[in-house]
Amino acid sequence: MKSKIYKPERQKDVEGTALGLVSTRSFPAIVGTADMMLKSSGVVLMGYEKIGDGHCTAIVRGGISDVRLAVREGVEIAEQFGQLVSSSIIPRPLANLEAVLPIGSRLSLLAQQNGSTRPSNLAIGLLETWGFPAMVGAVDMMLKSADVQFTAYELIGAGLCTAIVRGTVANVAVAVEAGMYEAERIGGLNAVMVIPRPLEDLERTLPVASCSLEKPQPLRLPLYVKETEKEAIELPDISQMTKS
Repeated sequence: MKSKIYKPERQKDVEGTALGLVSTRSFPAIVGTADMMLKSSGVVLMGYEKIGDGHCTAIVRGGISDVRLAVREGVEIAEQFGQLVSSSIIPRPLANLEAVLPIGSRLSLLAQQNGSTRPSNLAIGLLETWGFPAMVGAVDMMLKSADVQFTAYELIGAGLCTAIVRGTVANVAVAVEAGMYEAERIGGLNAVMVIPRPLEDLERTLPVASCSLEKPQPLRLPLYVKETEKEAIELPDISQMTKS
């Protein structure tokens, strides 16, 4: 009679699974890499880790064979971008490792949602610059050249700033091209990326600004109180001012 080998619950949970990590030197490059990893195999994107100096790592989770395929495809696309730093596959990670990495909360969320890989009908545009002024100038040009929404920006150290816009594929392509030329004019373009029909799994990992994008409110200056008279004076609404 064969004796039954006891395996702890935490070991049972991770049998047959793996973590895959691919690192690049650019945020648009890591998002493009993550997009390819998701679309090439049945993995789940757990998120990104940004450690400064422009280094970004995408972390995926799934079956060992799926993770191996995803990492292989991710490495290939990152090399095409010229931004690959390193990659790694961790088969059968224990629960403590996953809990400490920046994926613990994502695991619990996926357990409730069961994940979703439906593609979006829109596109994501990412434009990375050296320096904040170049990014702001590029965003201004993108918004003026096409019907896109500026939804957030990402800072990854080493002076690298990435603007993220969303819209139809055609509009995003036009906007990114216009922003690219403006960033080059200012002297700070580093990388660009257009991702058509991103999966929902990718969308959930990207930052989104907390402000309302539909109806911006007019800018009002705060009340100013005179130190001598203690009178509350409401300054004019500068959005209503016109040039003389």
